Amino acid sequence: MACMEGSPYVIEMLNITKEFPGIRANDDITLQLKKGEIHALLGENGAGKSTLMSVLFGLYQPEKGEIRKNGEVVKINNPNDATALGIGMVHQHFKLVDVFTVMDNIVLGAETTKMGFLQKKAARKKVEEISKKYGLSVDLDAKIENITVGMQQRVEILKMLYRDNDILIFDEPTAVLTPQEIDELMATMKGFAAEGKSILFITHKLNEIMAVSDRVTVLRKGKYVGTVETKNTNKQELSNMMVGRPVQLEVSKTPANPGETILSVEGLCVPSTLHKRNAVNNVSFSVRSGEIVCIAGIDGNGQTELVYGLTGLEKSNGGKVTLCGKDISKASIKTRGANMSHIPEDRHKHGLVLDFTLEQNMVLQRYNEPQFQKMGFIKNEAVREYSDALIQQYDVRSGQGSITVARSMSGGNQQKAIIAREVDRDKSLIVAVQPTRGLDVGAIEYIHGQLVAERDRGKAILLVSLELEEVMSLSDRILVMYEGEIVGELDPKQTTVSELGLYMAGAKRENVGGEAK
Repeated sequence: MACMEGSPYVIEMLNITKEFPGIRANDDITLQLKKGEIHALLGENGAGKSTLMSVLFGLYQPEKGEIRKNGEVVKINNPNDATALGIGMVHQHFKLVDVFTVMDNIVLGAETTKMGFLQKKAARKKVEEISKKYGLSVDLDAKIENITVGMQQRVEILKMLYRDNDILIFDEPTAVLTPQEIDELMATMKGFAAEGKSILFITHKLNEIMAVSDRVTVLRKGKYVGTVETKNTNKQELSNMMVGRPVQLEVSKTPANPGETILSVEGLCVPSTLHKRNAVNNVSFSVRSGEIVCIAGIDGNGQTELVYGLTGLEKSNGGKVTLCGKDISKASIKTRGANMSHIPEDRHKHGLVLDFTLEQNMVLQRYNEPQFQKMGFIKNEAVREYSDALIQQYDVRSGQGSITVARSMSGGNQQKAIIAREVDRDKSLIVAVQPTRGLDVGAIEYIHGQLVAERDRGKAILLVSLELEEVMSLSDRILVMYEGEIVGELDPKQTTVSELGLYMAGAKRENVGGEAK
């Protein structure tokens, strides 16, 4: 698999060390990528994976170490240098301009010009050819703000291919995708590798690593643990390498013991922001204390709008929502929050104030409680103490603890901070939307354990998840949404993934009443 005389590797990152205030994110890490291979980079949240790839892409400069391409030392000062070397990156949080069209985003920064004028026709032709060749169809004239996250990811991939990159970095590419989109992406990645492109693939998902990668490099707490051939390993061994201890990959829980109805939804309708019909249409269901009810479905079938309607982020235009016996259909977000915790789908938009510190984020809804203020003045020591305790309990990793700015933390640790805050608010109903998105197996094991413990303490939990494994293993009842309606109510112990898939695809449906069966 030689790339050039002398080096079997297309990219080598040798003894890379990268430091930030209070943390050594990469500590003497060596990573070697062969031509035409899919090389997975595995590690816990905050293990240094994204930092290492950001060094390769020129976003960060390492304190020590060197990078070689085809055996020759190269200096990558910025992403333009990386692009010139054929290195492209799809970031975990997409780098797209929301108000620009898909086409404008793809060519941005790599525009073809003639005498100072944009050559849009030639650029469009090239994009259309690439799109057709790799099966990455997307509406080139749509604005980014109006397309799904799966489509946005396609735009990021097309950006790389448009620049003729042959070393492709995917940072948590499946964190926001549906199962169908994940399968498509995996097939696309295999196609790239077969064509001779080399792929570095950051993920926490062991199933994906086993399915597509050739080799796996594992990092733990910023250090290199080892590199193994995928065909010679298994999920349990990889999770042990990643976390440093045996991890329980199955959710352990006793049967549910449901009590009184906490949330009752009758005929709820929520308008769509994209088209004239309702995104949520005449939906009825209930959640009782001591049970986990999961809303399953392919992304874009009204789950997001349903949660917005329940939490008050969007106004409903019909139906009734009752929480703890009170009609909250027209109530403010703050009023609803008195009995409801919300782990939101978009952690940046609705979960955190990114430029606030971690401790400020931990008391976002509680700073006016007597515990944290006196006569309108914040009790900083009390806030710090509370934040420190949650950080320790939930293993939230950051460079400077409570005073870390939320924006600088890894996505997984941002998620852990939100979950810590919302579970600790101790409300009757927890609405958890994609709670383990972007988390590693150790963190998923812990969060699942916390949700089950809350259920057993008598909380009502409404879970919204796109992860079929999570839906099947965590829920006590499954409600399937398709095109804004609930089309099935299933018992996870009595159903299969394939039956669930039929409901999700709209191929099967039943009449579902408001009360639990």
